Amino acid sequence: MTVEALIIFLLVGGIAGWIAGILVKGGGQGILVNVVVGIIGAFIGGFVFGQLGIVPAGLLGSLITATVGAVILLVLLRVLKKAA
Repeated sequence: MTVEALIIFLLVGGIAGWIAGILVKGGGQGILVNVVVGIIGAFIGGFVFGQLGIVPAGLLGSLITATVGAVILLVLLRVLKKAA
C-alpha cells in the first residue's frame, strides 16, 4: 500500500466515522475514534453489501459503504451498552 493510498484510506475512514457519529449520536467522537469507527465500518459495510450482491465502486462508493457499516457498528454498540 502506498502512502497516498493509506492517507486516502484514513481520510475515508475518518469522514465515514464522523458522518456515522452525526447520524447515530448527534456528533463526532474525535478524529481518532472517527477513523477507527470508519475503518471497522468499512469492513462491516463491505461484508453486508457483499451479502446483498452490491459492489459499490469508486471513492464515493467506499465512503457510502464505510458510513453504512459505521452506522451499523454504532447502533450495535448503543444496543449493547443499554443492555448492560
